[in-house]
Amino acid sequence: MENTLQKPLVAGVQKAKRTPATRRERWTWYLYDFGNSAYAAVVLLAVYSAYFKQQVVGGPEGARLWGFSVGIAMFVVAILSPVLGALADFAAKKKRFLFLFTSLAVVFTALLFFVREGDILMGMVFFIMAEIGYRGGQVFYNALLPEIAEPDDMGRVSGNGWALGSLGGIVCLAIVLALILLVKGTFVIRISFLITAGFYILSSLPLFIYLRERKAPQVLPKGENYLTVSFRKLYRTWRQAGKLKQFLLFIVAFVVFNNGIMMTLDFASIIGVTLFQMTQTQLIIFMMIVQVTSVIGAFLFGKLVPRIGTKLTLVISLILMIVAVAGIFVVDSMLAFNFIGALAGFALTGVQSVSRTAVGQLAPEEKAGEFFGVFSLAGQISAFTGPALYGMLAASIALGYERQGWEPLLAEQTGVRIAVWAMIVTLAVGLVLLLFVRNWKRAEIAAD
Repeated sequence: MENTLQKPLVAGVQKAKRTPATRRERWTWYLYDFGNSAYAAVVLLAVYSAYFKQQVVGGPEGARLWGFSVGIAMFVVAILSPVLGALADFAAKKKRFLFLFTSLAVVFTALLFFVREGDILMGMVFFIMAEIGYRGGQVFYNALLPEIAEPDDMGRVSGNGWALGSLGGIVCLAIVLALILLVKGTFVIRISFLITAGFYILSSLPLFIYLRERKAPQVLPKGENYLTVSFRKLYRTWRQAGKLKQFLLFIVAFVVFNNGIMMTLDFASIIGVTLFQMTQTQLIIFMMIVQVTSVIGAFLFGKLVPRIGTKLTLVISLILMIVAVAGIFVVDSMLAFNFIGALAGFALTGVQSVSRTAVGQLAPEEKAGEFFGVFSLAGQISAFTGPALYGMLAASIALGYERQGWEPLLAEQTGVRIAVWAMIVTLAVGLVLLLFVRNWKRAEIAAD
């Protein structure tokens, strides 16, 4: 059935008809998540984070520099993403910018192969560039969601994307695990970054070939260029977002609870290595467990949205996330750590997927790119502050106890456990703020 866009938000733009997305187009959107989740699983979660902390740097300083590296990348994307989101919307070039950022991520993921023990600066720079590409691309990937799904179907489509994405992480981790079991040493770990880069780009290609952007480009006003128009639209978006109370309340809540999510994601492997001395093989198996439960969580939470509503679904997933993180205080074995990792994987995918759905439901449709840019900025702020805060807390506490004469490993383990409180507090406060969001209907903005 043919659908039509809502009333244009910018004066002078003609009302346009939109053809529904085909099954193939949706699958290409899912497949992109299949590929970029391989990057998240291998580089961010299971392999490179632990490799950087243990082999490249070593000791508590590795955790601090890892958090610092993540923070720098998020800071850069936080500056770029709203402007690029407005630009992509105006020029109708989401795919073009998605390709540019994807290429950046793929190239620098491959270059991680050259990072060896002691190559701290190189390891940080290459990772930061790859992370900028990965995170920046998500602005445009997320902004394509309203073009392939209607509001009532966004929960299911978004959940399917997260589920297939998590499956991509499992497949890539399985390939890497097989190689690590067959070949010993750090060389095969470095090879895994080349494999991940290839996996990422091959899974992304169908989207660039087959998915058609439906929004027509707007004509530039006389005397304007894309940069000036982007800043004007960005200013208007922030001004309009400030008037949309429910959207703004959700963004504030998201900034807070996403701090806890990003700390958990970025430091899960480091926590496992520090508390239980997990080997690279054990870390990969742990992350595969997390990815499997993430697939289940994405499907189930995606189905819950149309049945019990976006807000209640998000509340349930946040409560489960808090329970999982709090479990770090009571686990005393690697087996128990795997169990709470499984619960965390199930819950955090729900938080992330449903949050994306909430933006698609709350934002005005014809400014989806701009409002997803605001959402991305909120995510990058928390992705910057969260990991930086956790890394600083864990390292500072550990080094403080070492100066008091504590054994280094015990000091580092104590620092990791105490810093977990930062995860719990941000998740809990974000949950409370979310309860104040009451209206989940799509906002409408009159033409300026």
